[in-house]
Amino acid sequence: MLLLNLDTNFTPLVGKALTFKSFTFSGGEPHIKIEPDFDTKETITITQRLNSFNHLGLLCLAVDALRRMGVTKINLFIPYFPAARQDRVMVQGEPLSVKVYADIINGLGLLKVTVFDPHSEVTPALLNNCEVITNHIFIEQVLKRIGGNVKLISPDGGALKKVYKLSEFLGGVDVVECSKSRDVKTGKLSGFKVYDDNLEGIDCLIVDDICDGGGTFIGLAEALKNKNAGRLYLAVSHGIFNKGFDVFGDSLEKIFTTNSFTDFDNERVEQIKIQL
Repeated sequence: MLLLNLDTNFTPLVGKALTFKSFTFSGGEPHIKIEPDFDTKETITITQRLNSFNHLGLLCLAVDALRRMGVTKINLFIPYFPAARQDRVMVQGEPLSVKVYADIINGLGLLKVTVFDPHSEVTPALLNNCEVITNHIFIEQVLKRIGGNVKLISPDGGALKKVYKLSEFLGGVDVVECSKSRDVKTGKLSGFKVYDDNLEGIDCLIVDDICDGGGTFIGLAEALKNKNAGRLYLAVSHGIFNKGFDVFGDSLEKIFTTNSFTDFDNERVEQIKIQL
């Protein structure tokens, strides 16, 4: 397999990596030069972590460079799909951001676009030739590290369908349903509910696709403790953690995530690398 790993620190696939140089001009424009030392008739798989618009720009430039070299078969693996949470227009004047990104990527004419644990079904519906990798294997690895009897916690209604599919994959692990209230105009959280009267001291694993600032999980941890939960763990496929890890205090025993967004070196977090 021929690979173009645009983020050289993210190498989830096994194969021969193409040689290239990339940099950013002083005006802010990304640039790339790919060495022509490979068979252009082969399929090229590009891997990239898209956590800025310039990363998307570099991807577009790389595809154009490959096309101009005579490459016709190009696949893409982007584990974290940007703007996947902006999958609906909540108030007038907002864009449908996920469609903007999807339209740009669709315009590249790729054979296959693989994403890891997208936020909702909207992302794969908008992407042409999309292949979805679920969080099932990731959570299975997390449970092996935790061990013992654990309940899966669905933090809100949006995650519920995915968590029940995960439970089925894992052989029927108990699921606890939760919900949260949010002001759609301000984004502020106003309350959490746990639909279980007594968790009887059993350890709980909160499962979700994204952790940004962490407010959802801090509030949910308090609500779970009020229902007699045991040790609390958090597993998120895409860890952004824009407010750091100190905000969690002692509410969580441990946090698990992947390297889909960036790399972490923190004693409170165990990062399980994506390897396909």
